[in-house]
Amino acid sequence: QVQLVESGGGLVQPGGSLRLSCAASGSIFTISNMGWYRQAPGQQRELVATFPTGGSTEYADSVKGRFTISRDNAAKTVYLQMNSLKPEDTAVYYCNVDLRRNPYSWFTNYWGQGTQVTVSS
Repeated sequence: QVQLVESGGGLVQPGGSLRLSCAASGSIFTISNMGWYRQAPGQQRELVATFPTGGSTEYADSVKGRFTISRDNAAKTVYLQMNSLKPEDTAVYYCNVDLRRNPYSWFTNYWGQGTQVTVSS
C-alpha cells in the first residue's frame, strides 16, 4: 500500500506565506515525477508545479516567481513554498506522485488527500 500524507495548509492573509509538505510512504521502489495541483470551488483541478527526477521544475504562469517546489528524495517528500499569496490562490492543494512499487511494476500515479489553503484578510 502507498500513502501520500500532506500537511501545511491553513488560513493566511494576502501577502503571507505557507509551506506545504507531502510525504510518500509504504511499498515504494522508486519515484519519478512529484508535483502539486490545486482545485478551487467550481473549477477544474490545475497544475501548480512539477519536479521530475533529474529534470527541470515547471510552474503554472500564475505562480511563477512566488511558489517554489522542492523535493527530498531520501525522505520521499515534496514541498511547495508559497510566498506572496493572493486570494485567488485559495484552493485545495493536492500532491501527485508517479512511482513504482517494485522492480517488476511500471509507474503508477497517486494522489494525496488534499490540504485546504485559504488566503483571506
